[in-house]
Amino acid sequence: MATYIKPLLFAVGGAHLDRRGQSTVPFVPGASNPGIMREEAGGGVFNALRLAVQRGISADILSVRGADPAGDAVALAMELASIKDSSVVFMDRPTPSYTAILDENGDVVAAIADMALYELALPKQLRRRKVRDAISSANAIFCDANLPPEGLKRLAELAGSLPIFALAISPAKSIRLRPVFPELACLFMNRREALALSDLEQDASLTQIHAALRDQGLRSAIITNGGNAALAFNSDNVFTIQPPEVPGIADVTGAGDAVAGGTIAALMRGEPFEQACREGMAASLLTLQVHSASPKFSQHEFDQALACIPAANPLA
Repeated sequence: MATYIKPLLFAVGGAHLDRRGQSTVPFVPGASNPGIMREEAGGGVFNALRLAVQRGISADILSVRGADPAGDAVALAMELASIKDSSVVFMDRPTPSYTAILDENGDVVAAIADMALYELALPKQLRRRKVRDAISSANAIFCDANLPPEGLKRLAELAGSLPIFALAISPAKSIRLRPVFPELACLFMNRREALALSDLEQDASLTQIHAALRDQGLRSAIITNGGNAALAFNSDNVFTIQPPEVPGIADVTGAGDAVAGGTIAALMRGEPFEQACREGMAASLLTLQVHSASPKFSQHEFDQALACIPAANPLA
């Protein structure tokens, strides 16, 4: 019997410390709100990668961090997730961090991303022979917009014919991805990021967003919008999927990353695009129900979540 070899996803991007403070009462801006603080290793690429590994993909990550307790926590999380750690550690720099304040419903009220090290150091790491060798061994590439434009361009050049998946991260950083739109196999973003990329007004329709992004050369994307219908398209299809209602959302952090991880894993296993999108949304559903941006779940739990995701509807 032939041995199954898991496809390898090589990722470049954020792996840092996530700090989240959540109010336990209705949130009042400008006031002290009683609540709970939580910390865990996170980052857009890293969250998605841990999800993808649970769904049958092997992974290798290139990130940068400091030689501090936060960096140690990130390294341990990579080891526990069975992800190869090709990151670089800087003795004189702090590990990047993301600090968010959530209201009582788990929605983000404000957030600060302290990630200067990514800007400074990530593009330089792409010049290493070790990185080029890792890319040549991979089946696909995954990155986020924590990479500055020169790093994204260099990564696209190194990838060659390999599919490149990307995560928009934020409205401010998402515009870095425009120059590499034609090279992307799929871009994962939310509606705010899609509007920033398409230069459309807040009331733009899904049809307008799709047309604007396609006109810029983007071939495939999934655009989430909270509890509203997600828009997905590739070269063959454009459709929406309505996410199920989630009773008692614990925390929205990582929900979009989970869509990316679940979808990428399914595509790399050979699933059709529509099914892959449904698997990504099932992973997001599981993430919304826990206080972790990277939950662990059984196959049975995933199957139950997937059964809650409706079939796609063609965009009118």
